[in-house]
Amino acid sequence: MMEITIAQMAALMAAGIFFLTGLLTGVWKYWQMHLYGRDHYYVAIAHRASLMYAFAAVVLERLAAYSSWPDLVNLWAVLASCLFFALAIGTYVMHGALKDTTNQLKRPHKLGSYHLPTWLVMGFMLSLIMAEVGGFLVLFTGAIHGFWG
Repeated sequence: MMEITIAQMAALMAAGIFFLTGLLTGVWKYWQMHLYGRDHYYVAIAHRASLMYAFAAVVLERLAAYSSWPDLVNLWAVLASCLFFALAIGTYVMHGALKDTTNQLKRPHKLGSYHLPTWLVMGFMLSLIMAEVGGFLVLFTGAIHGFWG
């Protein structure tokens, strides 16, 4: 068996979970289409996002494999990105199940029958951006440093 780091394992496990989520939300999507003639907007988003995040996690795994940064740094970068990939998918699944909106960023921000404060939604979005982009940049610069450092 080839040597694999903990960061690579985390990224591959996340890829598998996201891919399975994409397959299962695909079943949900097509079941809704069968019953109602169309799927809910956020069920479709959850399906597509899960599949795309599965492949994004594989990209993170490859970057972690070539990164020259310590494995703990790579692990935190993978975990930060994948945690927010998962949280994004989770919000899409919730909105699809609740059928409460077709635009989660439209004010007032709804979650079922509740209204969420704008600062909470915007804070989450800013955290998501920082974690996903930051995690990727750590791994990407580590790979660049590994190739040419």
